[in-house]
Amino acid sequence: MTEAAAPTGPRPRPGRERAARLAAPLGTAAGLALAVAALHVRDPHRAGSWGLCPSSLLGIWCPGCGGLRAVNDLTHGDLAAAASSNLLLVLLAPALLALLAVWTVRRWQARPLRGAATVPGWSVGALLALVAAFTVLRNLPGAWLAP
Repeated sequence: MTEAAAPTGPRPRPGRERAARLAAPLGTAAGLALAVAALHVRDPHRAGSWGLCPSSLLGIWCPGCGGLRAVNDLTHGDLAAAASSNLLLVLLAPALLALLAVWTVRRWQARPLRGAATVPGWSVGALLALVAAFTVLRNLPGAWLAP
């Protein structure tokens, strides 16, 4: 009977292991922070400041319409204007930030994302249904959800 050979070579240092685990959540957070900073500096309320809006091609308000303006308004502390631009984004942003925080802490602690930190399977379907309903409601005549 043969014994399994022990792994050879240098063992990774704990600090490097943690850095590798944190690369994805911290990279995501850095990308989000950069995007938010850009939206704070360059005002999306000016037409064409961020390129062509897909709604001009599609002829409907998509669920993301007004999202850039909402983030800009949030960075200036104007919650009412942000909600007026895109209520769905304003309502979902805290949950998305909480998920990013949980992901980062779990990776820091080298714990898997299973258990209480994961999103239940049914919630993906519920989120898709919410986005679809939001899209329909904001495109009804006289809809107050339109950006």
